[in-house]
Amino acid sequence: MPLDYRTAFELAPIGLVLSANRLIVDCNQQLLSMFGAEQNQLVGRSFEVLYPSMIEFERTGARIIASLDQGGFYADDRVMKRVGSGELFWCHVSGRALNPADPHAQGIWSFEDLSAHRQLKADLTAREREIAALLIEGLSSKMIGRRLDISPRTVDVYRARLMKKYSAGSTPELIHKLLSA
Repeated sequence: MPLDYRTAFELAPIGLVLSANRLIVDCNQQLLSMFGAEQNQLVGRSFEVLYPSMIEFERTGARIIASLDQGGFYADDRVMKRVGSGELFWCHVSGRALNPADPHAQGIWSFEDLSAHRQLKADLTAREREIAALLIEGLSSKMIGRRLDISPRTVDVYRARLMKKYSAGSTPELIHKLLSA
């Protein structure tokens, strides 16, 4: 087998996607396996099919625009949805907008399944999943509030709900439980 860019794309150990206007233009076999999908279920379709809800798809899109660095790079951990089974799982997503001035125009994205290390143990709302992911990143209520365009007090309310669902007595204990397999 000749070693070329297409071979590297197809055989990469992580899921890879080329995108245009939040549509999947191309993806590799690793991504298809991770999401339990066939190529015709993803190529030409919106990334929305990989999200637990339309709200999370829209919020993530807005967060990417707001958080892109000057080189057009973005990364986060988020909950995604397997196409085949509908199962929710933690995923590390990183990528680059080819034109930072128009972040969704064209991009290159990588997806890494974190479910072997981090599992969803409680039934969480879309906002709880967002806040859990940002707590894991080590962000304060104030920082999370700025990132999600909500008040720090609202973040604290969601943190309290997460602590109750995970039977955690403190934020460090909650983060430990969110991270534990």
